Amino acid sequence: MLANFLIGLREGLEAGLIVSILVAYLVKSDRRRLLPQLWSGVAAAIVLSLGFGAALTFGPRGLSHEAQELIGGLLSVLAVVFVTWMIFWMAAAARGMGGELRGRIDRAADAGGWSLVVVGLLAVGREGLETALFLWAATGAATSGGASSVRPLIAAALGLATAVVLAYLLYRGALRLNLSRFFTWTGGFLVLVAGGVLSYGVHDLQEAGVLPGEDSLLFDVSNVLDPSSWFAVVLKGVFNISPVTSVLAGVAWLLYVVPTMTIFLVKARGRSSRSPARPRVPERTG
Repeated sequence: MLANFLIGLREGLEAGLIVSILVAYLVKSDRRRLLPQLWSGVAAAIVLSLGFGAALTFGPRGLSHEAQELIGGLLSVLAVVFVTWMIFWMAAAARGMGGELRGRIDRAADAGGWSLVVVGLLAVGREGLETALFLWAATGAATSGGASSVRPLIAAALGLATAVVLAYLLYRGALRLNLSRFFTWTGGFLVLVAGGVLSYGVHDLQEAGVLPGEDSLLFDVSNVLDPSSWFAVVLKGVFNISPVTSVLAGVAWLLYVVPTMTIFLVKARGRSSRSPARPRVPERTG
């Protein structure tokens, strides 16, 4: 639940900031007439993301168990690749994002108003597709023991709704949020979540017969830790840590989390020491 809420919050706030910057620049540059085109692109991105999520959820159901596990494993690994790239990209590009987006708007406005539909679609669609893929992978990992998948989706929806409110308050100037610190803390948390998704993906590929060692266990604490207990549910739901983990799945978790977290923290500390100033947020525009 918490993992999905934070995924929705972080990704939703990132997309909300992008939209806020685009809207603020159009208003401040006396281009309000182009706002409907921008919102059309944003709406198309939302529909595309929802469709992608539905395809991930319902598409593989008619396949064999091995095929479902193979698709689930490969998509879990792909989700980890995307979210890792997103974490580092957002941390590095946050300060220059506003100028880059304003440049895109200027070029789109010169090319024609409807080019802003494409700008809105691409700017938000990328975030939406990444969010749909990672939420699907994280939800699948957290509910692999037969738990309901409805509660994680509700948590993600609450995170997205909270992000919309925060983005609006930032846009209106009613809220000052240290975005650099926010993305650092949530980025570190998502590294742990991604490690669990990767471990779960490796387990899926083992069940599909693609990877060996399904019966070679790193640990099995199910006789000590009841998988249905609240503590086991929290570990599974937040970090995708299972009481029964194979050697290969556990090694994959370590080989991903340890170097990725180390690099992320070193880069975050370097950015903090170079520039302690707080990142800018969209200005209130009336």
